[in-house]
Amino acid sequence: MSVTKKFSKDKTKCNVTFTLPKELIQGGNNVLLLGEFNNWNPAEGIALVVKKGEYKTVLKLETGKRYEYRYLVDGHLWTNDVTPDGFVSNPFGTVNSVLELPAPETKPMAKKTVKKLLPTKKTAAKSTQDKLTKIEGIGPKIASILNDAEIISFADLGATKVSVLRNILAAAGNRYKMHNPSTWSKQAKLAAKGNWDKLKELQNKLNGGV
Repeated sequence: MSVTKKFSKDKTKCNVTFTLPKELIQGGNNVLLLGEFNNWNPAEGIALVVKKGEYKTVLKLETGKRYEYRYLVDGHLWTNDVTPDGFVSNPFGTVNSVLELPAPETKPMAKKTVKKLLPTKKTAAKSTQDKLTKIEGIGPKIASILNDAEIISFADLGATKVSVLRNILAAAGNRYKMHNPSTWSKQAKLAAKGNWDKLKELQNKLNGGV
């Protein structure tokens, strides 16, 4: 995991350990953690320290909040976590990593309500999730990466810009960065409409999804 969390006893604070594999900094040296917790200000950036081939830092944050963040390498190269709690598009055509720190539950009855609702939530998730591997160029691992980025249906994929898909793949590592998602949205739109014949016709013209 690229992020680990250790909550305080009262669940109001959390020590978050941020870890970035050395291969993601592309030969850089200085890595800063920037996000909503320091107003994205490089002057207030939190330096990561190299430990056993990984860059790490620990930050104490308030719970009950959702934080967006990224890493800045040598002052010019932006990169994301491999497995954050999620990804969200930013105004620059790329994506930010997301950290979720839920608020502590104070009412015992609220816990019972959540337990009763969980099966319904799981059922709903299954009913809306599409098999993204039907898209030419997407295998099981890439489908899992897209799901982690909250792209779980053909409609989600069809509405996602190619530039965002490229950034999601790049954040997952060099082995996925080489994949070309330029036709995935077009294929997904056909699948979302149930136009399987047209989708098959398109895929017959493709080679590895391109």
